[in-house]
Amino acid sequence: MTQLGKFITIEGQDGAGKSTNIMVVEACLKEQGIDYLNTREPGGTRLGEQIRELLLSDGDDLIGDYAELLLMFAARAQHIDEVIEPALSSGQWVLCDRFTDATYAYQGGGRGIAMQRIAELEQNVQGELRPDFTLLLDLPVEQGEQRAGDRSAPDRFEQQQIDFKQRVRDCYLQRAAAEPNRIKVVDASASMAQVEAAVISVMQDFLR
Repeated sequence: MTQLGKFITIEGQDGAGKSTNIMVVEACLKEQGIDYLNTREPGGTRLGEQIRELLLSDGDDLIGDYAELLLMFAARAQHIDEVIEPALSSGQWVLCDRFTDATYAYQGGGRGIAMQRIAELEQNVQGELRPDFTLLLDLPVEQGEQRAGDRSAPDRFEQQQIDFKQRVRDCYLQRAAAEPNRIKVVDASASMAQVEAAVISVMQDFLR
């Protein structure tokens, strides 16, 4: 694929304020007159949204860890083919709420699936497609738990034990340390105004 547009992803634990700060990123793109598409994972397509409902709903059906991983990549494959690659190829930028870093964090860090198994699926499904820039909103797990609990009824991942969520956070931070040029960490435990200012700052650096 000849990528003409830029691919931006937003990552973070539950309660980190992704929804709020996606709007901040959108404002930065609009200020620069950049044509972009806003999407999410799992989701972004009809099939992806159906898989999202299956993965997040608190039902009686148990989903095995590897089945969960494969469902994530099934949704991603459809998302890339139907939405992401066509947009990037046309010159449109793509802003995505979570992508494969989340799979490494939740299914790798949280569930304990070997990173190599995830990497193999990543290569098979995505080819050379990787985000150009990733904003990671980070905060202590306990604070994220409180924020997520105040917001809505917990989904299937939000119901996981605190040690699962700590492994997710640790994996995110490990990935950020390994790829500092792509993944920029913002302290999401600060005040809303401080977080917004930090997001604007890292976006301005990327857009220069």
